[in-house]
Amino acid sequence: MDLSVLTQYISVVVVGICLCVGFVIKTSLDFIPNKYIPLAMLILGTILNIVININGINADVILTGMLSGLASTGMYEMFKNLIYKEEK
Repeated sequence: MDLSVLTQYISVVVVGICLCVGFVIKTSLDFIPNKYIPLAMLILGTILNIVININGINADVILTGMLSGLASTGMYEMFKNLIYKEEK
């Protein structure tokens, strides 16, 4: 199955916001276990995308928010390497 069709359901703005919030949660908030960060990003991404598209909420808006939030958790490693590369 080709999953490249899902790339049309990614919002760069939502991914960026979720990536930054997820990074802060991972590095600063010890009381939130790491296993809950993807769930938090899924919820945040959905809420953000609904707010961005408040006039036309449908299944595509919800799916885009969910996938964008989850995509941000996958991008964390790249973001971490970019941030901490200067410290090495």
